[in-house]
Amino acid sequence: MDLTADCPLAITLASRLRGSREELTGRWLERISARVTLDPKRVFPTEDLLDHVPLLVDGIADYLENPSQSVAGEPPVIAKAMELGALRHGQGFDEYELLKEYELLGSILFAFLTRTVDDIDEECSRSELLTCAHRVFHAIALIQQATTVRYLQLMRAQLKEREERLRSFNRTLTHELRNRIGAATGAGQVLKIAGIPAPERERLVDVIVRNVDSMHAVLENLLELSRLSADVRQQRHVQLPQAAAEVVRQLREMARAQGVTLRVSEELPVVEVSAAAVELVLSNLVSNAIKYADRAKHGRWVEVRGHVARDADGRAAETVVEVADNGTGVPEAERRQLFERFFRTYDATVTGVEGSGLGLSIVHETVRSLGGRAWAEFPPEGGSVFAFALPCRRADDAEGSPGS
Repeated sequence: MDLTADCPLAITLASRLRGSREELTGRWLERISARVTLDPKRVFPTEDLLDHVPLLVDGIADYLENPSQSVAGEPPVIAKAMELGALRHGQGFDEYELLKEYELLGSILFAFLTRTVDDIDEECSRSELLTCAHRVFHAIALIQQATTVRYLQLMRAQLKEREERLRSFNRTLTHELRNRIGAATGAGQVLKIAGIPAPERERLVDVIVRNVDSMHAVLENLLELSRLSADVRQQRHVQLPQAAAEVVRQLREMARAQGVTLRVSEELPVVEVSAAAVELVLSNLVSNAIKYADRAKHGRWVEVRGHVARDADGRAAETVVEVADNGTGVPEAERRQLFERFFRTYDATVTGVEGSGLGLSIVHETVRSLGGRAWAEFPPEGGSVFAFALPCRRADDAEGSPGS
């Protein structure tokens, strides 16, 4: 059987595919949307596909009609397939979801051709019918291959970057813990000396307690980060207002001791988030805001608020969450280093605010692992706003309004 021979049936089927490409695109998106409805924890956003699918269908139709011109030799088709791979990588898809997407496309195209072939009057043999099916299958496989190759290229680059960051993080963490252990051990050894005055003994005990507490806080943060490495489908998801309320509940006593009022805005978007990740981020940001409350002010407060940011076309693009306060703020010269590991502001070191300098770097790493970004703003009237944004990956996020 010559797979490249001219076939009247193939020419007619290719024409039908081109003429129905918009319909087929819509059907693919409907199947993807239905899948999201059944499994809302993982999302196939549909809007960006509209720029890719029609051209991919054209490429499949061209190969069906003329297999001597390989799909791999069509730069626009392969470019779009690779763009789709980059898009899916950026959206955090796993390999199964990527392959499942093309399985859906293949089933839609074969179902369409099965219905169409019965309405065609062209004479064809069984071998010609199988030849057409083989061409369609091969074209889909080549396009899927281009998408997957690009996805895996970006995945390998991401893994290499993460390995480098992990090695750097381990070096810095080891250095910090060694210093903390050394300080606590040294103070403990001095305490063994007989006849140390009570004030000096009290100071040494304080050194031990502070360093042990700091190491405990670091280990707790690392434990929370380790929980984020599990498969995202195994993570617990909650509504954003619920996550904020849980963080406020946990930190209420700490805030009360500092004379700080905690508030959660009623305008906080009702969208689904990873409980472990978002609660970890909010806990670090809110506790920092409490620590750096301005003791000279009587009405000290910290507020969690947020909104859904939209793109130029009015579509939901990001869920933005802000932790605002009327605290001491951060000196302008030190703001660029805020999210660096183990960085602590000069004001923190001279005023005795305890901390390891890991909190904001953990916020940065955690938000990045979710495909988002983190930053800080400092209003002219004083205080701070530490914010993070997470991509809207579900159709429901676009409707995530307060009280919905």
